[in-house]
Amino acid sequence: MRLDKLLADMQAGTRSQIKQYIRQGRVTVDGSSKVSPKQQVDPDTQTVCCFGKEIHYQKYVYYMLNKPADCVTARQDAVHKTVMDYIADKRKGLSPVGRLDLDTEGLLLITDDGSLSHNLLSPAKHVEKVYEAEISGRVTEADIEAFRRGLDIGDKALTKPAVLTVLSEGAVLEGAVSRVRVVITEGRYHQVKRMFAAVGKRVVFLKRVAMGSLKLDDKLLPGEYRELTEDERDSLLKQVIAEKKDL
Repeated sequence: MRLDKLLADMQAGTRSQIKQYIRQGRVTVDGSSKVSPKQQVDPDTQTVCCFGKEIHYQKYVYYMLNKPADCVTARQDAVHKTVMDYIADKRKGLSPVGRLDLDTEGLLLITDDGSLSHNLLSPAKHVEKVYEAEISGRVTEADIEAFRRGLDIGDKALTKPAVLTVLSEGAVLEGAVSRVRVVITEGRYHQVKRMFAAVGKRVVFLKRVAMGSLKLDDKLLPGEYRELTEDERDSLLKQVIAEKKDL
C-alpha cells in the first residue's frame, strides 16, 4: 500500500502532516529516509518508522467500550453525546457494532471490520447477547416460560426463544425490583424492554455484559474503553467462522 495511506491509517498524522514529515526525513522505510508519499510498501515484510518509532500496521482495529447511559450509539448526533465521542481513534470506517438504547449501559464493540460486524449482528448466526437487568416487581416462572417460547412484541414474528434467569427476586412490595439475566440471539429495536412489557413488567435498568464470546471487562468504568486482546479478537473471529460452517 502507499506509504502515506499506511501512516494515516495508523494515526501517525493527517495526509498533509505525513507529507511534511516525509520531506523532513522523519519517516524511514527499512532505515532509509529517501522515501515518497506514493511509495508502495509491504507492512508484513518492511519496517516503517515515524520519528524513530516503528509503525505496526493493523488492517482492522477492535475496541471494547463500556457504554455509559445518556449517550447514543451513533457516529454523530445533533443533540446527544455519542459513543464515538469516547473513542480517541478517529480513523475512517470505525463504527459501533449494533446499538444500545440511550439509557442502556455496558458492552459495545467498536471496529472497522465490516464483515465481523455483519456476522455478529445477523440473526441467522445465532450470536448470543447477554444482558443483566433490574425489573420492576417479581419475575415469575410464567415469565421465564414465555421468554422460552417466544413473545409477541408487536412485530410480524414472535421473538426467538430467549433464556431468562432470575438472579434475585424482588419482594412483593411496591417499588421492589428483581435482578435478572436475559440471553437473546436477535437485536430488535428496544427488544429486551418490549419483551418484558409483553409480560406486564417494566425494565428500570439494563446493561449488556456479553456478546458472543466477548465479555465486558469489569475493570472498565462507564465511558472507558480498550483494545481487544489477541485472544478476545481471535475468539470472536473463530466463532463467526464456526457458525458459517454450521449454516
